[in-house]
Amino acid sequence: MKQFKLWEENSQVETTIDYYEPLQKASDIAVVIFPGGGYFYLAKHEGEGYAHLLNSFGITAFVVNYRVFPNYFPKPLLDARRAIRFVRSNAQKFAINKEKIYAMGSSAGGHLVALLSTYLKDIGEIKDDLYKESFLPNGQILCYPVISADERIFHSSSFINLLGERYIEKDEYSPELLVNKTTPPAFIWHAADDSSVPVMNSYRYAQALSVQGISHELHVFSEGGHGAGIAPQWKIVNQWVNLLQNWLMTSL
Repeated sequence: MKQFKLWEENSQVETTIDYYEPLQKASDIAVVIFPGGGYFYLAKHEGEGYAHLLNSFGITAFVVNYRVFPNYFPKPLLDARRAIRFVRSNAQKFAINKEKIYAMGSSAGGHLVALLSTYLKDIGEIKDDLYKESFLPNGQILCYPVISADERIFHSSSFINLLGERYIEKDEYSPELLVNKTTPPAFIWHAADDSSVPVMNSYRYAQALSVQGISHELHVFSEGGHGAGIAPQWKIVNQWVNLLQNWLMTSL
C-alpha cells in the first residue's frame, strides 16, 4: 500500500488516499473506496478490507480517508470529488483507464458515493490542474447505503454528522431526489433485515435510477444485518462478492 496526499501542502488539509495494487492485474478498472462510519469515523473493513477483495479480482483499488465529523458538508464531498479527479489525473501512472473509474461506499460512505454521483452544484473547489478532470465516477457501488432524508426510513446520525447546522436542509442532500441523466450506472446491495439503515433506502435509490433510465443492479438478501462488509460469515449475503465481480467485468 502506498499513500498520497489529496491536497497541496499549503492547503492545511490532511486528507489522504491509499493505493492498493493487485499482484496480477486482470483489468484496467480502478475502484475508489469510501468507507462507512456514519460520517463520524471510517470503518477499516469497508476500506482496506474491500481493497484487498478487489485486488483479488485483479482490480486496482484506492481507499479515501475523507474528512468526517466535526468536518461538515461540503468537506467530505470536496474530498470525494478530489479523489476521483486525482485518480483520473494519474491514470497513466497507475496503469488504469481514466474512463473506468468506479466509486464504492458502504452505509454513510454509500451516501457519499451517491451524493458524488448526483450532486452537481458548485461547492467551492480549488481550480488547479486536477480540476480539469471530471469528478463523476463511471459507475457507483453502494453497499447497504444511507440514501434518503425521509424521516420514516433515514439514518439520522449520518445526516446530523454530515450537515451540522444545515441539518434542517437535509432533503437537499438526499440522493434519490437528485438522480439525473448524468448519474452513472449502479450496483447496489442491501440486507432486508438491516435495522440500522432500512433497505427502503436502496429501493428508493433504485426507483429513482429507473425513472431516469440509469442502468443498475439491486440485490436484496433476506439476512445480513448492517455493516457486514465482505460478510464471510453469512452464507446468503456474501453472494454479493461474486455478483459484484461479474458486474464490474461486464458493465464497461
